[in-house]
Amino acid sequence: MSGPDGTGGRVRRRGVYLLPNLFTTAALFAGFYAIVAAMGGRYEAAAVAVYVAMLMDGLDGRVARLTQTQSEFGVQYDSLADVVSFGLAPALVVYQWALVGLGKPGWLAAFLYAACAALRLARFNTQVGIVDKRFFQGLASPPAAALVTGLVWVGAQAGWDGRALALPAFALTIAAGLLMVSNIRYYSFKDIDLKGRVPFMAAVAVAVLFAVVFVQPAVVLFTMAAVYALSGPVWTVAGLRRRRAARRGGQG
Repeated sequence: MSGPDGTGGRVRRRGVYLLPNLFTTAALFAGFYAIVAAMGGRYEAAAVAVYVAMLMDGLDGRVARLTQTQSEFGVQYDSLADVVSFGLAPALVVYQWALVGLGKPGWLAAFLYAACAALRLARFNTQVGIVDKRFFQGLASPPAAALVTGLVWVGAQAGWDGRALALPAFALTIAAGLLMVSNIRYYSFKDIDLKGRVPFMAAVAVAVLFAVVFVQPAVVLFTMAAVYALSGPVWTVAGLRRRRAARRGGQG
């Protein structure tokens, strides 16, 4: 009996790997929940949901590599989920919390951020296997989302009126969006060997970091996101100065 393809054999149905895609779906759900929570005025929950999406997004790829379940479907699904969780969700959360009072400039800033996140992800997908894995070209979308929603989390936890911080939120949203599509290089941490041995004090430092984050998660995580976002421009400027100094020394 011939199969549907006329070859006389059965057509093999192509499935998807469940385990890594569960984490991707969890990240997508967290991003969607962040949007719903922001629409209901629950800004702290919305910001926390974006950070949960970051955690799930970091796990799906690692789980896929550890279990040898990488697939092109998983790559594409992860990118689509990232557009929602780290593009649309942060843009809408910060818009509802602070930018809505600015009118058109407010929603244009939110749209710019969302569009830059989508462009950043599209550029990243086309450069896989081409660029140095140790560095990102432009600020990655998860830390950009952490930066924008981190401000919302800190403000909501402190009881600040988001509309009173509309201008700082406006500037931060635009800056995060432009950094994503910039050519500024950021260290990716992908060359760190998590399986290798480390000094004992490194384990102590990790324990201290967890304790600090537990005490003030909003402030600490927002500060870490801000420091990382600034590290790219600072590193770029320092590199330019070193090259200029080297050229001057060579000419002298």
